[in-house]
Amino acid sequence: TGSSDPYCIVKIDDEAIIRTATVWKTLSPFWGEEYEVHLQPTFHSISIYVMDEDALSRDDVIGKVCITRDMLEEHPKGYSGWMSLSEVDPNEEVQGEIHLQVEVVGSPGRRLRCAVLEAR
Repeated sequence: TGSSDPYCIVKIDDEAIIRTATVWKTLSPFWGEEYEVHLQPTFHSISIYVMDEDALSRDDVIGKVCITRDMLEEHPKGYSGWMSLSEVDPNEEVQGEIHLQVEVVGSPGRRLRCAVLEAR
């Protein structure tokens, strides 16, 4: 139909911790959702999966972005900007970007502050 029903899942080290709302019938969703969660000191990566909700079958993965611990350490004030989606299945072509704001706040009890803004 030329549109998707996208939502995002945020995972820390492959554990799903956040699911955004679904934005119906669009290729340019706006979420504007912000989350703050406890971050284990030993975490390795944060992955954001952009999904396409499907009522009749399993939801499709549109693509993902991965933010490593090293990337966050390179941006001590946090990262804000557009990131290109990469494929989850090597046989699938992926196009698109997601606009994120990600930062680690607090010490010694560190928290991840993640704003999932929009995609295209």
